[in-house]
Amino acid sequence: MITPGPLVPDGGGYRHSLEVAAPARTVYISGQIPVSPTGDTASDFATQCRQVWTNVATALSHHDLTLADLVKVTTYLSDRAYRAENSAIRQEVLGSHAPALTVVITGIYDEAWLLEIEAIAAK
Repeated sequence: MITPGPLVPDGGGYRHSLEVAAPARTVYISGQIPVSPTGDTASDFATQCRQVWTNVATALSHHDLTLADLVKVTTYLSDRAYRAENSAIRQEVLGSHAPALTVVITGIYDEAWLLEIEAIAAK
């Protein structure tokens, strides 16, 4: 039998868990990719990461939501080497907002894409 103990302290701009009490609505954001509205994909990680966050913010705005409404974010990185830069940019974008977070190192659908982010927002 497993007995729950104290949580490891939250850190790095995320929470271990986040309760949403009776949201009026929930929006699920499909995996956003580092492609601009004109179809361009930058070659460097920082530009791609900022483009993905812009795409997430744009998708949220179509539902009258903002990044502050995010409750869960899953980031898929193509290489472990991007984890520190990814964390820094996420914290830059989200500021003090700390949704539940998962980061997965995996292959990405298109080899040119260095990351993909999917999210859940509630308000």
